[in-house]
Amino acid sequence: MAEEFDLVILGGGTGGYVAAIRAAQLGLKTAVVEKGKLGGTCLHKGCIPSKALLRSAEVYQTAVKSEEFGVVTGDVKVDFLKVQERKNKVVDQLYKGVQHLMKQGKITVYEGLGRILGPSIFSPMPGTISVEMNDGSENEMLIPQNVIIATGSRPRTLPGLAIDGEFVLTSDEALKLESLPKSMIIVGGGVIGIEWASMLNDFGVEVTVLEYADRIIPTEDQDISSEMLRLLTKKGVKFVTGAKVLPETLKTDALVSISAEVKGSVEEFTAEKMLVSVGRSANVEGIGLENTEIVKEKGFIETNDFFQTKESHIYAIGDCIGGLQLAHVASHEGIMAVEHIAGQKPERLDYSLISKCVYSSPEAASVGLTEEQANKEGYDLKIGKFPFRAVGKALVFGEADGFVKIIADKKTDDILGVHMIGPHVTDMISEAGLAKVLDATPWEIGKTIHPHPSLSEAIGEAALAVDGRAIHS
Repeated sequence: MAEEFDLVILGGGTGGYVAAIRAAQLGLKTAVVEKGKLGGTCLHKGCIPSKALLRSAEVYQTAVKSEEFGVVTGDVKVDFLKVQERKNKVVDQLYKGVQHLMKQGKITVYEGLGRILGPSIFSPMPGTISVEMNDGSENEMLIPQNVIIATGSRPRTLPGLAIDGEFVLTSDEALKLESLPKSMIIVGGGVIGIEWASMLNDFGVEVTVLEYADRIIPTEDQDISSEMLRLLTKKGVKFVTGAKVLPETLKTDALVSISAEVKGSVEEFTAEKMLVSVGRSANVEGIGLENTEIVKEKGFIETNDFFQTKESHIYAIGDCIGGLQLAHVASHEGIMAVEHIAGQKPERLDYSLISKCVYSSPEAASVGLTEEQANKEGYDLKIGKFPFRAVGKALVFGEADGFVKIIADKKTDDILGVHMIGPHVTDMISEAGLAKVLDATPWEIGKTIHPHPSLSEAIGEAALAVDGRAIHS
């Protein structure tokens, strides 16, 4: 039996379920089709479980170093099964919360794989959704006025480098480990690779990171990359940059080994496990795109500024359209798409206003242009930096490494970018994000009275430093 909806969303991840809630708020009869669990990758295989593990690693390191604070704990050990139990408990609690939100919004959830059909007896346009139910029951037919594709992404690997789930892992398999390996090779020094390197190192695992580019987290400001490299190297993580991994050299037996070209020579690396962290591929296969006029570019769905595809009643958001593959980006794209469907004329999303975070230890966060990007765009720059070592609260925490860097336009005084590395900067970056939204100047941030003692004083001092007015430097 076919059922009609104002909106059907393919995918119940962060982008999909947030879009569904906004649609329900606007009075649209809405359905979500999800073949896995509501919450998607972020809740079950990404953001939340990885941060739960990072938190356990942080607590372990705090306990190890507790005597520095005058607290004697004795022998400290990691019970990794309990670490995983806590992670699963956090995920389950949030999962139940998402299920409650669906019920609260009277949003119909279909558990199965949704496919877009072409013109049919149900509709003269592509867009009818056939749902292959997980329980094996007869397919459900959904007839929507509009569709949002929010099918997300999955970890990708290098050509010829097979993921076996035992020796060679992606983050999906790594999150299910029942015990910690003694050593790990991480292929890829981007955000995910660095978070895993930091976490495993804090748990006592010997970590080697192989990065193809000439620096780690290459999308971040050069100063942030350099400081992250320095601090993680100091903690014991080994980095090899400019490393071209050779998949054909992969060997797995009792250990895993692989070779890489480094500065003209070939080096072999060996460990108990290997984590491949080289980006993510869009989930766009098997959902019926071939029955539409929807265009893909480099494996991602093409959309306009309001997330409409070539089929104007079919929208796409989140990881499946590429761009910034971040959960908070997908959520806002979903809200915008729904508001456009509802005729509310939302403003275009300015991606330069979106904060990016690295939840390693130390943390890193940024918004806006890097120094290199700003120079390439022709700005005449003035820059302020302030170290956490000069901030009392950082010394109290015992985390004095890192800094805040603010880049401004010398001509207009506008803030172009803010970059941070150090304690709790992922919780501090929103002040900089608000400054960007308001087109603020360093003077305005400097005039904001930051409480003492607080880590946020580093932001105020960095803003003052832009014009040479920092007090504690």
